[in-house]
Amino acid sequence: MTERTSGARQLAAAWADLVATARRTAAEGLVVGTSGNVSVRVGELVLITPSGVPYHRLGPDDTVAVDLEGRQVVGTLKPTSELPLHLAAYRATPAAAVVHTHALHATAVSTLVPELPPVHYMAADLGGPVRVAPYALFGTPELAEGMLRALRGRTACLLQNHGAVSYGDTLDQAYDRTAQLEWMCRLWLTAHAVPGHTPSVLSPVELAAAGEQLRGYGQGR
Repeated sequence: MTERTSGARQLAAAWADLVATARRTAAEGLVVGTSGNVSVRVGELVLITPSGVPYHRLGPDDTVAVDLEGRQVVGTLKPTSELPLHLAAYRATPAAAVVHTHALHATAVSTLVPELPPVHYMAADLGGPVRVAPYALFGTPELAEGMLRALRGRTACLLQNHGAVSYGDTLDQAYDRTAQLEWMCRLWLTAHAVPGHTPSVLSPVELAAAGEQLRGYGQGR
């Protein structure tokens, strides 16, 4: 097998995984219509969902890839308008995959508080209390800059009056963090809505202990 053939197969497999993840965000209610976007890094290329195309219509011939400067090198469909946000994450963090959604509860929390209080120990997997980046118009450098500030020391953040962003070493990890963040937002909203009660939150010491425990979670390798 030639190096070129191997590279083409790697891109095809990564695109198939990206499309499956994008469809999952829609199937599990994290996006409506064509809102939200998904990307994955393959070497010096970033594969990303195109603008305004329903995920169920995407196939192998619809691959969209750009370099780290945003120049399109694969495909004819226009990349998502949130391309600057994704590229900023790849340049400034260890991200290998990024998931952005307009999930209902995450977006609701983004309108209420400057950060999601640590109401559950899974906040430790995201680096701690999840910050809210200030509102900025979608697709702008200002939105990307605000996201990066909110992501310092974190693997997820909220975007005020907009949605959520999570990243990971794989598409599965980025998606799982997105889903976990949405669940924690729903948890906080539910608890916060009980009259006469204030939700308890975990201390930094408790979060640190949870983070240490989570590092040994699962089957390992």
